[in-house]
Amino acid sequence: MRRNLEIPQGKRTKLYRFLEILPGAISYGAIILLFILSLIDPVLGAVYLFALIASTLVKAVGVAYRTVQGYEVIKRAGRVDWHKRVEDLSHPHEAFERLRDDDNKSYHFDEHIENLKMMAAMGKEYPNPDKIYHVVIMTAYNEGEDVLGPSIEAVQNTTFPNDRIIFALAYEERGGEAIEQTAKHLKAQYKGVFRDFLLVKHPANLSGEVVGKGPNLTYAGKAVARYVEEKHLPVENIIVTSLDSDNHMASKYLDSVAYEFITHPNRQRLSYQPVSLFMNNIWDAPAPTRVIAVSNSFFNVISTMRPHTLRNFASHSQPLQALEAMDFWSKRTIVEDGHQYWRSLFFFSGDYSVLPIRIPIYQDAVMDDTFWKTVKAQFIQVRRWYYGASDVAYVGSRLFVKSGQRIMPFWQLFPKFWRLLDGHITLAIMAPLITFGGWVPMIMNLSSHTMVAYNLPNIVSVIETVASIGLLITVLVSFRMLPKRPARYRKGRNILMIIQWILMPITSILYQSVAAYYAQTRLMLGKYMEKFDVTRKVIKK
Repeated sequence: MRRNLEIPQGKRTKLYRFLEILPGAISYGAIILLFILSLIDPVLGAVYLFALIASTLVKAVGVAYRTVQGYEVIKRAGRVDWHKRVEDLSHPHEAFERLRDDDNKSYHFDEHIENLKMMAAMGKEYPNPDKIYHVVIMTAYNEGEDVLGPSIEAVQNTTFPNDRIIFALAYEERGGEAIEQTAKHLKAQYKGVFRDFLLVKHPANLSGEVVGKGPNLTYAGKAVARYVEEKHLPVENIIVTSLDSDNHMASKYLDSVAYEFITHPNRQRLSYQPVSLFMNNIWDAPAPTRVIAVSNSFFNVISTMRPHTLRNFASHSQPLQALEAMDFWSKRTIVEDGHQYWRSLFFFSGDYSVLPIRIPIYQDAVMDDTFWKTVKAQFIQVRRWYYGASDVAYVGSRLFVKSGQRIMPFWQLFPKFWRLLDGHITLAIMAPLITFGGWVPMIMNLSSHTMVAYNLPNIVSVIETVASIGLLITVLVSFRMLPKRPARYRKGRNILMIIQWILMPITSILYQSVAAYYAQTRLMLGKYMEKFDVTRKVIKK
C-alpha cells in the first residue's frame, strides 16, 4: 500500500491549520513581545532583544568560519579528476594496488583508497560503473534558446560519457507556441549528442496540480520511467538530475554524483545535492540582486558543510528507482525542491539523507528588462522560496500524532522540525529587530530616564560592528568566487562589487523579512500560494 505523501487540498484538519498559522504567529509575536516587555520594564525589553541579537552574533561567527571552510572544500573538490576515479571503480583491486603507495594525494584521496579496498573485497555488490546512466530533466516554461542553449551545452560538456546521458526537456503547454518551436529546434540541434533527447510536454490544467515546476517534473519523470522500461535499461542504475532552465552544471558534476552513488551502499535512499551558486550573470545584474545572489550562494556553501541540516534546494539528483517508488515530486506545492526532502524522508520512514556534492551548478541572478522590473521579480522569487514555511505543517502533522501513527520516532524527527520552524522565524524577525529593535525600549519609555533604554541602541550598534566582521569575510571570499569579469566592463566594476554590500541592511529587510512575513501571512489566512511565478532571466548581449 502506497503511503500518502501529498499535501492536503481543500479543508485541513485543526492540527494542520494550527501548524500553518504557527510560524506567522510566532514571527509577529516576537516583534509584539519586544514592545510589551519594553512597556512593562525597559530592562526586560533590553534583555529580550540582547538575547536574540547575541544568538545572531554567534551565528555570524559560525557563518564566517563555514564560508571560508566551504570555499576551500569546493576548490579542492573541483581539482579532483572524478571521471578517473569512476574509472578506478571498474577495476578496484588493480586501482587499489596502484594508488595505495601513491604520494600524489589529493582531495579525499584516503577516502578513495578505502572505497577501492572495500569494493575489491565485496565485488559485485556494487554497481558496474559502465552501467550507470544519468537522466537530466530540464524544466522550461517560455524561455528562449538564449537561456536553454547554454544550459544544454553545459550538460554536453561534462566529463561523463554523453552516450549514457538521457536528456529530457520538460516544457509547459501553457508556454504557448514559442516554447513548442524552441523545443523542437533544440531536439534537432542536439540530435545524436546524447543517448537520447526527449521532449515531454506537460499538459495545462490537470486536476490536483498547482501551477508549478513539481507537476512538470513529475510528468516528465513518469515519461522517463516508461522510456527506461521500453529500452530495457537498468532502472536501479539510473540517476535523475532536475535542472532549471538557467542551470549550468560544472563539467565534473555528473561524474562526482556517479562516484558517490556507486560507493554508498544506501544509494537508493540518498539525494545528491550540488552547491547552487547564482553566478552566471552576476556581473550584469543590478546591485540589489547581486547582493541577494551572492548571499544565497554562500548560504548554500555553508549548508554543504553541515550535512545534518542539508535539504534539497533547486537542482538535485536522486535515483530513478526511488523516485518512481515515491511517485516522483509533489504536484501540490510551489516549493517542490525543499519539500522533496520531507517527502523522501517520510517515504523511507526516516532512513534517508541528503549527501553534499561539492561540485557547483551555476544559476542566474534575477534580471529583467529594467531595474524596477528586476527589483519586483527578485521579491517574487524570494517570497516563493520562503513559502517553504508551508512544510512546517506538513512535518508537524506527522510529528504531533499518536505514537502508533508516527512514520518515524518522535525524537528523530523533532530536531528537524525545530530547525525548520526556527529557520523561518529567524528569516522574518531578525533583520527588523537588529535594525530598529534597539530603539524600542527608549521609545516605549520616553518619560523614563532608564540608562539601559538610552544606551541600548549603542550596544546594538557595537554588536552589529562585531558581526560585520563576518560580512567582511564573506565579501572577500565572494570576490574570489566571482567568474571572470566580462571584457565589456572596466576595472571600476570591481569597486562596485564591494560598495554594493552597503545595501545589505535594506535587502535583508525587503527581501528577507518582508518576503518571509508575506509567505507566513498567506499561510495564516489560508490564502495558499498555488502558482509558481516564473522569474525572467534576461541575457545581456
